[in-house]
Amino acid sequence: MNIRFWGVRGSIATPLTSAELTARIEMAVNAGLKAGLTDESQIPVFARELPGHITQVIGGNTACIEVQAGSKLLILDAGTGIRLLGLDLVQRHRGNPFEAHILLTHTHWDHISGLPFFVPAFNPKNDLTVYGPSSGLEDRLKGQQTPEYFPVPLLKTFNVFQLKNQNRFRIGDVRIETLPLNHPGDSYAYRIACGDKTLVYATDSEYKDLSTKALKPFTDFFRGADILIYDAQFTLLENIEKEDWGHSNMFCGIDMALEAGVKTLVFTHHEPVYEDKKLWETLEKANEYMEICQPPGKRIKLYLATEGLEISI
Repeated sequence: MNIRFWGVRGSIATPLTSAELTARIEMAVNAGLKAGLTDESQIPVFARELPGHITQVIGGNTACIEVQAGSKLLILDAGTGIRLLGLDLVQRHRGNPFEAHILLTHTHWDHISGLPFFVPAFNPKNDLTVYGPSSGLEDRLKGQQTPEYFPVPLLKTFNVFQLKNQNRFRIGDVRIETLPLNHPGDSYAYRIACGDKTLVYATDSEYKDLSTKALKPFTDFFRGADILIYDAQFTLLENIEKEDWGHSNMFCGIDMALEAGVKTLVFTHHEPVYEDKKLWETLEKANEYMEICQPPGKRIKLYLATEGLEISI
């Protein structure tokens, strides 16, 4: 199973600003001065050693993850990141028809607003199916493409498959389960298994009651996952301040992943007002927390989801 992230922000797309780019250049130049660079030949090695908040762009597109599970292409959510994925798929397949399965967690705009811009949908030979447990799924998707909001209606290339709450189903050899989460309106997690590998995608959920009993349905669903992709939109403090907003934090995710025996934990759905530096600093604190909490032999690898990040299991 191969996973690639195309959109990792929550709530609204957040492009890198000129001011942020200028600040990064200033930080890099200052670091170069402190390092005593005297020759151009020193720059490549120096640049590779700069911290991630200077050299890596987390990305501003909203939720979209590509999963190649055996012979099946799955796409988790259709935020603005799906536009770039669509262009890449057209190039990859050289314009030839292909099959893809789009699994929607819910229909808030940061998870569906890229769907009208998914170029493969304009080729009627492609076989594209959209799945989701949200009630009236097809009407919701058509609604965002009425003439008042978008000039092109929902294309017939999309086959819309309405899932039931806590549905279990298959796409070829891929086994999939859903679980309702705690989010205003609705949101659902997906557990995806192919062969002996398992991925859980649990975005847009809040866990106010942290008792073992209250968390058990979720930790049972996460149990033994090779990768858990987890909504950590807020810091711990902001999570308390924004009660009932329907999101979580890295530290709660670590606690649940340890309880569930998860192997790799990826934090996503980043708050749009957080600059990259703050996100990298929060990940550093999360790693320190992991060092304190982890029992012997239960080390979980932590990742900050960034556009272009690829993980294979």
